[in-house]
Amino acid sequence: MTATSARTLPIGAAFDRMPFTRRHVLIALALFVAFVIESWEQLALIYVAGDLGGAFGIDEAGIGIVLSAVAFGMIPGVLIWGPVADRVGRRPTAFWSLLAYGVIAFASAFAPNLPTLVTLRVASGLALAGVYTITFPYFLELLPTRHRGRAAVYLSIGWPIGILAAIGASLAFGAMGWHVVVIASAVAGLWAFAIRAWVPESPYWLAARGRQDEARAVLRLLSSPDADAEFTVAARRPGNPLDLFRGKLAKITIVMLLLNFAFNWGYWGLQTWLPTLLQERGLTLDASLGFAALSALMMIPGYVSASLLTGRFGRKKVFLVYVVAAVLGGLWFALAGSTWELYAGNFVLSFFSLGAWGVWNTWNGEFYPTALRGTGYSWATAAQLVATTAAPSAVGALLAGATGFTTTILIINAFMVVTALLAVPLPETEGRELE
Repeated sequence: MTATSARTLPIGAAFDRMPFTRRHVLIALALFVAFVIESWEQLALIYVAGDLGGAFGIDEAGIGIVLSAVAFGMIPGVLIWGPVADRVGRRPTAFWSLLAYGVIAFASAFAPNLPTLVTLRVASGLALAGVYTITFPYFLELLPTRHRGRAAVYLSIGWPIGILAAIGASLAFGAMGWHVVVIASAVAGLWAFAIRAWVPESPYWLAARGRQDEARAVLRLLSSPDADAEFTVAARRPGNPLDLFRGKLAKITIVMLLLNFAFNWGYWGLQTWLPTLLQERGLTLDASLGFAALSALMMIPGYVSASLLTGRFGRKKVFLVYVVAAVLGGLWFALAGSTWELYAGNFVLSFFSLGAWGVWNTWNGEFYPTALRGTGYSWATAAQLVATTAAPSAVGALLAGATGFTTTILIINAFMVVTALLAVPLPETEGRELE
């Protein structure tokens, strides 16, 4: 029986013959900008850290605490917002999370002292965690099956765009003080209204909640030729974290959590302290910012190449090859004996590590059924954020202990090796319908 003659279909089958339309482009734009904002928020203060330290009279260790505060708030935030998204919907989660973040970020720009600033940044992280958690699962649940991998990898390009925006803001507004950069972050929270206007609720979520008419209406909006069917979904309790550790999902969940921690430590430990590490090698602050900007630009072709390859060779093979190549780039960067080798090694590292991230953002969102997708992604994000919180302080301690550039980079790079090993037992999901 074909999809056109059947009156009852798995919800994922409604996306098999769906074309990629202008509506999908608008959805992609809305969620792409949201991901840019997420990247911006976690990186903006890195590039004005000197002014921040001077304003509050703190050293590298104190700056590390401020930089880690958002990620610290996001750890409980994602564990709360993920199940909320599985219970109340993707759309309201993204909207209210981003809007609340903007309000709190605005307040943090006027923090009179360090404890208040850290507290407000923790709170802004708690709010931002909702949209941060749900962006990729939400996008995956609106895409045609055959375009899911490529389009979701392109969404990841929002990360280097956010880095470039943070660098640009530090150059344009840094002289006015760190608080001006934070105000710009707060204004970005108004993008929540664009998401509410342009992005419909997930048909997967609507069907899972028994709202068949609404699911069909969204599928018609997305031009699915199978929009008039009755849809079935995997029978699971929505948003129950314990279900992630039952049956066949248990092994996937444990490996996935370890991989997210190792991968994000390897990435974040370097990015947080990249300007400082480069200055240790003799580059000026301006040259370090230029280096970081060029590295961000190299991430974009990394994402594009990964998006082109994942549909042909699958998530797993492309991810493994890119992570191994990133490890080699990291070795080159750590052992660089000249400025051009420093650039070349880091460009290879940036190209392949972020290409791998683009694949992982997609792959990681395809392991779980609809009732657990938000929850599963929230746990994945929590593991990343534990690394994001710990890495700046740990690398700062290494630098304070005069460990040195090469040893610090090699320690960071070891986490990328662990990432490749952990990916081996995970299942391939390319071309598979979402449950």
